[in-house]
Amino acid sequence: MNNLDLRQLRYFVAVAEEGHVTRAAERLGMQQPPLSQQIQAIEAAIGVRLFERLPRGMRLTESGRSLLGDARAILGAVEQAVETCRRIARGESGRLAVGFTGSAAFHPFVLAAIRSFGEAVPAVSLALEEGGSLELTDALAAGRLDAAFVRAAAGRRPGLAIEALMEEPMLAAVPVQHRLAAAGGAIRLIDLSEETFVLYRRPSGPGLYDAIIAACSAAGFSPRIGQEAARLPSVLSLVAAGLGVSIIPASMRRLETEGIVYLALADTPLLVAPLQLVWRRDGGSAALGHFVAAVRRLQASRRGGGTPI
Repeated sequence: MNNLDLRQLRYFVAVAEEGHVTRAAERLGMQQPPLSQQIQAIEAAIGVRLFERLPRGMRLTESGRSLLGDARAILGAVEQAVETCRRIARGESGRLAVGFTGSAAFHPFVLAAIRSFGEAVPAVSLALEEGGSLELTDALAAGRLDAAFVRAAAGRRPGLAIEALMEEPMLAAVPVQHRLAAAGGAIRLIDLSEETFVLYRRPSGPGLYDAIIAACSAAGFSPRIGQEAARLPSVLSLVAAGLGVSIIPASMRRLETEGIVYLALADTPLLVAPLQLVWRRDGGSAALGHFVAAVRRLQASRRGGGTPI
């Protein structure tokens, strides 16, 4: 038995639905004799009669009625598959993997960007992954992620684009019972020179780690590091437990961790936490292009005096 192709299935469905070869030929934009020949070829290929020939038309046999249901399902599935491919090519469907560092996850800009993209193209499935800046950059380079919000990309990588979004101030985080907690307001970095520090591990976030060490050095002391944690929320938990103080991006105070007081740093204007978007240049994904565009629109709105973020 020969296989039927999609063209033949369309011919068969048209004749079955019209119940007349001439009307089906008009619907298909072809001549009646070639269509009649195609129906005969289909029956010969299957080895059964699909139609009863009547004086004024065609009527399906029981076998023909069975084939009609399957043929419609097959043609519908093919049309759906084609449309899905087109939607993916337009960036209206598919999957996008986006990463973010532990501190970036709490920045309102990141949350707004993800929400804005989700509202614009709801059919795109967003897979979100948290990690350190180095981990996320490696995942981008390996193709496991499409884009990531990081504090500082771990060096330039071939095939990756980096765009600076903004900088935010850093705050001191001290236990609620700390001697400086009651003072409120701003403190100087040198006021922490005798403290034990809890920091984010350098391999996970070398940018923030190095910036803090450099700022302390500029203030005239080398910080005594007592604990390191793989994630910034863990850093705050250790501070709340009274194991030391830390320096964190201002947006991290949104965690509202109990047992911590956040203090502004008065003498460190250059101690800031950058926020960057890194993405794959060669991702070949229209959805990725839409995501980058959504981030840029949000950034333009922020810079243009729109709703503060």
